[in-house]
Amino acid sequence: MASEQILTHARLVLAHEEVRGTVVLRDGVIHDVSASPSQVPAAQHLGGDYLLPGFIELHTDNLERYMNPRPGVDWPSASAALAHDAQLVSAGITTVFDALAIGDVGPQEKRLAQLPRMVQALGQLMRDGLARADHFLHLRCEVSHARTLEIFEELVADERVRLVSVMDHTPGQRQFVQIEKYREYFQGKYHLNDAQMDEFIVRHTANAACYSRPYRQAIVDICRGRRVAMASHDDATAEHVAESVAAGMTIAEFPTTRDAADLSHARGLKVLMGAPNIVRGGSHSGNIAAADLARAGVLDILSSDYYPSSLLQAVRGLHTMEGGWRLPDAVATVSLAPARAVGLNDRGEIAPGLRADLVHVRDVAGQFVVQQVWRQGQRVF
Repeated sequence: MASEQILTHARLVLAHEEVRGTVVLRDGVIHDVSASPSQVPAAQHLGGDYLLPGFIELHTDNLERYMNPRPGVDWPSASAALAHDAQLVSAGITTVFDALAIGDVGPQEKRLAQLPRMVQALGQLMRDGLARADHFLHLRCEVSHARTLEIFEELVADERVRLVSVMDHTPGQRQFVQIEKYREYFQGKYHLNDAQMDEFIVRHTANAACYSRPYRQAIVDICRGRRVAMASHDDATAEHVAESVAAGMTIAEFPTTRDAADLSHARGLKVLMGAPNIVRGGSHSGNIAAADLARAGVLDILSSDYYPSSLLQAVRGLHTMEGGWRLPDAVATVSLAPARAVGLNDRGEIAPGLRADLVHVRDVAGQFVVQQVWRQGQRVF
């Protein structure tokens, strides 16, 4: 890696403005930002394209797609982690919080079985220096599962754990207030017949009554002691939000109602919604549309969730929708806002002294397309 690089003739999307100019990188850090072109012969001419800060993804289970590319197919975990990492970087994601589910609500409990392999594969990827993106862990704790607390206590000591979310996918509340949507999702995903689905609902509801409340409190107490950032998940009511605020959570993941989003935002929680929700024009679960929250000014962070390239598509969507956001504000939802929400103060915007995590984007026929990506000044795509 060269000690100095100059990127010029770019449309720089800064934290609060967009300027045409130059960025100088030295030893993996942004050394200088100027609103003028460079005359240095070795400078890289970006031809008037956009230069954005590297994206920060707080919640993606994308690795699962590579671990199990088809039903019944278990892919080698090291290869899966490499492919997952490459896809993220190609989408402009330079920092990722790999969301690992603890406690499976699926009838086959596939996630729980592959959890140790995923943790090991991601760790090996970083230790071997093969990762293109910077990987942290986001532990998604399904509090209605019998083994959740036990497994969480084993994993939370890992220094890569920087975010914990508390989930409860019990039918009839939060994400699945509409029981028909619950049936549609699980029967479609796991091919259950009606009798199997009925049995699954009864079992899951009973587990929630037994474990959800004590496990939630225990996990919150541990995170507070370790000063690990916490997120709520699928809050739907004022009571849910009050509980999240009392627990010291800083992020509200996927609130399912306008009231919950408004209250979360007002109480200082950063409201995180799925970028696919913006791209598709609504929630696949029939809940609040992210675009509606954006128009109301209560959307703070976007997550690609299950589709990495949706981050960049959603940024453009926020910018171009009716009454759209300024581009710096749209870009902040995938960079500065998530960085600050989890205490990553060394990245998230194009500014001197911060990490040289950058994305070169071209507007092609009305679509944003990633051209190059740098992580700490090193070209990774």
